[in-house]
Amino acid sequence: MEMTPVARTVLVAGGAGFIGSHLCEALLEQGHKVICVDSFQTGRRDNLTGLLGHPNFRLIEADVERLPPIRDRLDRIYNLASPASPPAYQADPVRTMMTNVVGTNNLLALAEKKGARLLQASTSEVYGDPQVHPQPEGYAGHVNCNGPRACYDEGKRAAETLCYDYLRAGRAEVRVARIFNTYGPHMQCDDGRIVSNFICQALLDQPMTIYGNGEQTRSLCYVSDMVEGLMALMEIAETPDGPVNIGNPREFTILELAEQIRRAVPNEARPVFRPLPKDDPKRRRPDIARAKSLLGWAPRVPLEEGLKKTVPWFAQELQRPVAASGGSTRHAKVTQ
Repeated sequence: MEMTPVARTVLVAGGAGFIGSHLCEALLEQGHKVICVDSFQTGRRDNLTGLLGHPNFRLIEADVERLPPIRDRLDRIYNLASPASPPAYQADPVRTMMTNVVGTNNLLALAEKKGARLLQASTSEVYGDPQVHPQPEGYAGHVNCNGPRACYDEGKRAAETLCYDYLRAGRAEVRVARIFNTYGPHMQCDDGRIVSNFICQALLDQPMTIYGNGEQTRSLCYVSDMVEGLMALMEIAETPDGPVNIGNPREFTILELAEQIRRAVPNEARPVFRPLPKDDPKRRRPDIARAKSLLGWAPRVPLEEGLKKTVPWFAQELQRPVAASGGSTRHAKVTQ
């Protein structure tokens, strides 16, 4: 995978988030100037440790719904500004929808004004609880547009529509990445995602909570692979004629994933089973044929290796003092 050597000015909306912070770091390593915009609704300053003092890094604390004037020249805009885990995006569903619709429109207008290329971080959730497996980009999805997950699913679908309306009108050059389940350092213990749930429960010697019968599947991509895929999509010379799935096609049942994590973090507690949340997808696996052919990209980090890099992050997080709690150690709030 070849990246352009030209130094650019890149705005990363949601740059203090899980994937966004890794993206900021990778862009700086390539010699680009990075402007991170984040409201810290779900992003964390701790994710930017080591970047804040970098001469080519600037942080703007702002919400993309109320984007302040950006006077810099901009060459690239990555839009990762949205809560991405169910507990986070369901906590304020109206704000989630507006972040994805109003915020995306604001960034598209900025891209138009600056002549910048924009990459929209969409999601596998646009496929809903899929009836086609694995999911290719041409599949229209099976989404409950009135359910508790709709603020995110439909918000991202609307954001994609906006991107292609700007593109068809010749107003902005856009690329859309449909991101599948991603894991790695900088995730939050209480974000409700399956990897963080299981690792934190194992580290705390708690039973792993399995929703449903555990036969539902996920495909997990390590964050460095994800960032490489996003950057490859941004820098491909010709604009793809539609979204591109970025994810790892290796598929695991929830029970298999629990066993993998038990090997990484020995835990003798028996799992507990809870009802499956409404609209939770039963199967999830990307068809990445387009990413392979267009970008020359495929994930390289196997789950076993990724977990070895991720478990120490959570072990450190669980011991990290929380200032607001008078120095006590943090504990995972386990949801999914």
